[in-house]
Amino acid sequence: MDSGVCIVMTSIGTEDEAESLAEAIVEARLAACVQVQRVRSLYVWQDVLHREPEWVLHIKTLDARYGALEAFIRERHSYDTPEIVRVPITAGSADYLDWLRAGSTPRRTQE
Repeated sequence: MDSGVCIVMTSIGTEDEAESLAEAIVEARLAACVQVQRVRSLYVWQDVLHREPEWVLHIKTLDARYGALEAFIRERHSYDTPEIVRVPITAGSADYLDWLRAGSTPRRTQE
């Protein structure tokens, strides 16, 4: 239905980092909404199995904002290799998708 919007996911190590990054993303209007959830991750890093609490951010944004959002996350992320995954939204409520588009669009400055 609509290929102009997506969800970008990243995970980060602490609640404070997650809240700070989510707030900065929304304030920069790189996304209309960021959901933050605590998870437990099991992964191999440098040949060692890790079991760690993490915080996952589900970032609702425009496809056109992805490049800027990825750069923004990379600049502020504490991991050497952060998860940054883009998932297209192929269908959804028209009202919600309109809100998502409006909230992810940079504000125009008045001259």
